[in-house]
Amino acid sequence: MAKVRVYGDSISGNCLKVKWTLDHLGVAFDWVETDVLKVETRTPAFLALNPAGQVPLVVLEDGRPLAQSNAILLHFAEGSPLIPADAYDRARMLEWLFWEQYSHEPYLAVARFQVRYLGKAPGEIDAKLVERGYGALQRLEDALRDAPFLVGPSFSLADISLVAYTRVAPEGGFDLAPYGAVRAWIGRVEAALDIRD
Repeated sequence: MAKVRVYGDSISGNCLKVKWTLDHLGVAFDWVETDVLKVETRTPAFLALNPAGQVPLVVLEDGRPLAQSNAILLHFAEGSPLIPADAYDRARMLEWLFWEQYSHEPYLAVARFQVRYLGKAPGEIDAKLVERGYGALQRLEDALRDAPFLVGPSFSLADISLVAYTRVAPEGGFDLAPYGAVRAWIGRVEAALDIRD
């Protein structure tokens, strides 16, 4: 029987959060390493599966493709404890997922990519990007100051989605030292997902 295939780049937090979620849920899958830096998402074969030319991309057992990291998380976590049963808490989880892609990932992930993979010095990063990245970290710090996880007492897709780039923010020049609640939360989420790297 065909297994789920995940096309992902191991340097990408968006891809890793899919891997971590599938591992956590016990979903069997084949990982197809797809190097963005080598433009492997722009081949005709890949674009036939995902015309947007982006990873992560999942091909389900029946051959249907599904893209966008948070959509993939929602698909596989349906009916699991990673999605709160309470309607309001579920909406709050979605609120965090939308915020992550609009107000978090565009700053932390972009800065990290420029520093770690393009070789820029942190001082060369656009000041507005850095400012908004620190704003995102402060938003997380405020939310986690009196709560173990972003939604309710147990971790959810919101935590998985947001930990991916937050935990490697220093690779983009961001200092996590002032964000004690964020650092403690990273440890809790990594332990829940058994992330060891």
